[in-house]
Amino acid sequence: MNSQAMPADYRFDPADPDLIRDPYPYYAAMRAQPGLHRAAGGYWVASRHADVREVLAAPQFGQGDFTRNIQLFYGPDFDPLQHSCYRWLSEVFLMQDPPAHTRLRRLVISALTPKRISDMRPRIEAITAQLLDAVEPNGKMEVLSEFAYLLPTLVMCDMLGVDEAERTPAAITKLTRAIADGFLVFETRPLTAQELALANEQMDYLYDYFGALYAQRAQAPGDDLTSALSLAREADGSSLDPREAATIIIAMFGAGFETTAHMIGNGLLCMHETPSQWQLLVSDPDTYAPLAVEEVLRVESSLQGSYRTALQDAEVAGTKVAAGEKVLCILGSANHDAAEFPDPDRMDITRRDSRIMSFGGGIHHCIGQRLARLEGRIAFAALARRLPGMQVDTTAARWRPGFLFRGLHELHARW
Repeated sequence: MNSQAMPADYRFDPADPDLIRDPYPYYAAMRAQPGLHRAAGGYWVASRHADVREVLAAPQFGQGDFTRNIQLFYGPDFDPLQHSCYRWLSEVFLMQDPPAHTRLRRLVISALTPKRISDMRPRIEAITAQLLDAVEPNGKMEVLSEFAYLLPTLVMCDMLGVDEAERTPAAITKLTRAIADGFLVFETRPLTAQELALANEQMDYLYDYFGALYAQRAQAPGDDLTSALSLAREADGSSLDPREAATIIIAMFGAGFETTAHMIGNGLLCMHETPSQWQLLVSDPDTYAPLAVEEVLRVESSLQGSYRTALQDAEVAGTKVAAGEKVLCILGSANHDAAEFPDPDRMDITRRDSRIMSFGGGIHHCIGQRLARLEGRIAFAALARRLPGMQVDTTAARWRPGFLFRGLHELHARW
């Protein structure tokens, strides 16, 4: 598919398996059309870099009425707040507008400081080395399950203060499975009855698990992020209540491993689809690992989109957006806009450009981006040094279902 071949009545559909398999021709087609695009679901779509940046930063756009936004997918009789998974989503500061958003985000930032993240470098390097020690003698690995998921998950366990005894493979698998099932509420579609029931069940489990962790650290604080959250205070002395804290910890744990894991998997796939890029990384990991992270985030962003709601009547790219209407900002499309990036579909880890939109923008930009970048740099550098002869099976790579979080089912490598 290309922009010239796109039918005039084309409507963006995030459930389209062809789009999930390769969204970039669809993005190019939308960017070639004037104004915003009207999706099959009735909301607007911003696909060009300038339009995405404008919507994410403009004060006329925010999260809006949560219930109304979810009813867009289910109909007016659906009450999302009666479901554990959607109630959690409604309470995450990412989905809120000021002043609630401002208060919660400020408390989180006071705990997740740049120093706390930079102090994690030795531990991230040690975890990376341990994981590679386990697979290197085998001469092969399934990248996602044996490395990419484990690295950020173990890092988050360290940061949050999860006890070593609770980091068994079975316990980690249970937690990551619960996140994957519960985070389906982020998808831009109605969940099936079975998916919704499972998401509710898993969210209840996550609240029990991280609620208990928070209660323990509040009673006996240590040097970890959960303890820091329990000690965080506003200027007036107010703090997080237990439910707010558990809500935030679930979000941080999930965001801390899901998108980072797929950044690593997507990156290895991209660099082996263009082998010269992998060889460049191998030639000088210290120089090219940071650049590789940025280019992977641009070419195959783990997060493909972010929603905003018009808080008042607005106009973007000549399109009038009425108050209450939703706009899907396609970050993955903005990152491929030739108006911002020369030869945008080419993987090139020598690029030096900071205009990527993968972490969103405005007041809702991702607070975990510093940690994600650090983990990616350490992972890519270590892989290049330890496994320079790695060969990735690019032909068998298959994308997971779901539009919003872009990642692979599995990725096999040999050396």
